[in-house]
Amino acid sequence: MEITLNDKNHSLTENSSLYDLVLAQLGDKQKGIAVAVNDTVIPKSQWETYLIKSNDQILIIKATQGG
Repeated sequence: MEITLNDKNHSLTENSSLYDLVLAQLGDKQKGIAVAVNDTVIPKSQWETYLIKSNDQILIIKATQGG
C-alpha cells in the first residue's frame, strides 16, 4: 500500500502498525518523537495497535533542543 511519510511517497505492507513504521524508520531511537496521521497526533501508547491505511499522510517529528 502507498502512504505519504514526511511529504515523500512510501510503500508499506498491508496491516503495518504505526509502531512498525517508526521502528523501521528510527530503530529504537524513539525518544522525543511525535507522530501525526492525517493531521492528528497519535499517542505513543497507541502506536502498536494503530494500523496504517492506504493513502495515510504520516508525519514523524523529532524534538530538538536549541537556543
